[in-house]
Amino acid sequence: MDELKRRLTKELQEDFNVKIMDSLSWGLPVHSIEISFQTVMRTKMDILMKMMMIAFQKAEIATVEELSDILLVEQLFIQDLLGKMSRAHMIEKKGGFYALTTIGVQQLEDGLFEHEPESGSKDGLYSPCHRSFLNGERYDSSFEEKEVYRFANEFDDWDVMSLEDIDLVNVLKMMGVESSEGNIQIVISEIISTTDVQIDAVPCLEFRLYNVVEDVLYARVWNTLTEHWDAKLEAQLNEKELKNWREMYL
Repeated sequence: MDELKRRLTKELQEDFNVKIMDSLSWGLPVHSIEISFQTVMRTKMDILMKMMMIAFQKAEIATVEELSDILLVEQLFIQDLLGKMSRAHMIEKKGGFYALTTIGVQQLEDGLFEHEPESGSKDGLYSPCHRSFLNGERYDSSFEEKEVYRFANEFDDWDVMSLEDIDLVNVLKMMGVESSEGNIQIVISEIISTTDVQIDAVPCLEFRLYNVVEDVLYARVWNTLTEHWDAKLEAQLNEKELKNWREMYL
C-alpha cells in the first residue's frame, strides 16, 4: 500500500501547480452478491428438426412411427429429437397429435434451437455508495482499513432486493457469462435469486489537492478494486467538504 501511495503521489505532483494538502486512506463498503441465474444455449436448428416441426404444422401426427414413415428417417433419431424438443417446451400433444407451442413457432421462424436451461451462480461486487456494481479483480481481503468511508451511512437504505434484473444481467455479461462463437450462442435467460453474502472494505486512497494557479481545492480518490481514480467518490467529497477544506488549509 505504501508503494502504491508513493506512485500516486508522484503522478499527482507531475503538475507543478498542484500541491498535496493532505492524504488519508479508508475502506469502502462493498457487498459480495451471489447471483443465481439460468442460461440457454442457442444453436442453428438442424434440417431434421426443421422437417419435423414443419410436419407437425402441416399434418396430424400422433406417433413416432407415423413421423418416421413420412420423413423416411429412423425412429431412433426422431425419438431423440422429440425428447429434446419436448423438454425445451417446443412441442406438445393436443388432442392426441403433436403440435408446436408458441416457443416452438418462434424458434422455427428464427431457425434457432434453444437447449434446456442450465443453472449457475456468480459473485458480483456491489457498492451502495456508487449505486452500482464495480468492475475489478477480487481485492486483497487481508488488508483491513480501520476507518470506513465517512459518508457510507448515507447509503444504508440500500437492500439486495432492490437490485434490478437489468443491472444483474449487465454485471453477469461483464463477467463473461454470455458468449457467442460460431453457431453457438449462450445467453442469460432468467435471474433466479440474489443473496447478500458478505461485506468487505475496499481500500481507497484519498488525496486533497490545491491548484495554486486556479485557486481550486479538490479531491482525488484511488479505488484499489477498480484500479482507477474514482470520479463518483471524488464528486461526493467535493460536494460535501470543499468549504471545510478551504477553511482548514487556506
